Amino acid sequence: MTNLIEVKHLEKSYQKKQVIHDISFSIRKGEILCFLGPNGAAKSTTINILCGALSYDQGEILFRNEKIDKNLSSYKEHLGIVPQELALYEDLSAENNIQFFASLYGLKGQNLKDGVDFALKSVGLTEHRKEKVKTFSGGMKRRLNIACAIAHEPELLVMDEPTVGIDPQSRNHILEAIKKMRQQGMTILYTTHYMEEVEEIATRIIIMDHGRIIAEGTKQSLKDRKEERKISIQLTDSSKLSLRELYQVEGIIKVEHEKNELVITAIKGVENLDAVITKLIQQNQKIQHVMIEADNLETVFLDLTGRSLRDAR
Repeated sequence: MTNLIEVKHLEKSYQKKQVIHDISFSIRKGEILCFLGPNGAAKSTTINILCGALSYDQGEILFRNEKIDKNLSSYKEHLGIVPQELALYEDLSAENNIQFFASLYGLKGQNLKDGVDFALKSVGLTEHRKEKVKTFSGGMKRRLNIACAIAHEPELLVMDEPTVGIDPQSRNHILEAIKKMRQQGMTILYTTHYMEEVEEIATRIIIMDHGRIIAEGTKQSLKDRKEERKISIQLTDSSKLSLRELYQVEGIIKVEHEKNELVITAIKGVENLDAVITKLIQQNQKIQHVMIEADNLETVFLDLTGRSLRDAR
């Protein structure tokens, strides 16, 4: 897959305090790259630099193999930016809002009309094109916020938490629209604090913390980094249980016992569940149910940053 954006050895400081430490990464053409990180990770600073809204101290950024500094205004023409804060005119119609923002990118005449039609259709607001924004629900405003950024059909769409504060139905509508835009050839850089969104739409993920990239890869490759798994076993009566026997099983790291529940931490990839069950049966333990923790991105993020994604705001 061809790189649309290449960031090489990027550094940024504020008042002698370095906030971005020599980061390098690429954004591949046609992908949805989810950019994640806790508060203070310098994620927003990095995105602002990519959007040309902030200068940087060291490194270089290439767009289609050319430095963006050489012609920043031309580079910005290929960007669409969906800010976290709504950037809409409440007393204008949905159509007029899109027309205004599209005209800033030089669209006029038939191109402007086609761009507005494309944007409204992409977010499912065609039937509401003549309605004033102040009559819209929160979810509809979020969708219009996206529409205002795509009428000129940008090569790179930067979306900063586009689903904040909306209902599940509106969120699903936006995620489906994003997947469709990718199918149409758009490249998307996406930030969110909802890991379920990452699970649904990401083709690749970058995790930042303290101004450094600490992990990068596909959803599966990041999940495969986790070296441990947890097994929860509910027993009927564990008063006579001996934990020492369980520690004899290969790959067992830790056994936690509270009331009638066992939580076993084991090395991932070692087939030891049958041996654990056998040890429990030998102790005449009656097992009610067994649950193996599924691999998920939330636990990976927690292991890497010490915080869950939603708590990391």
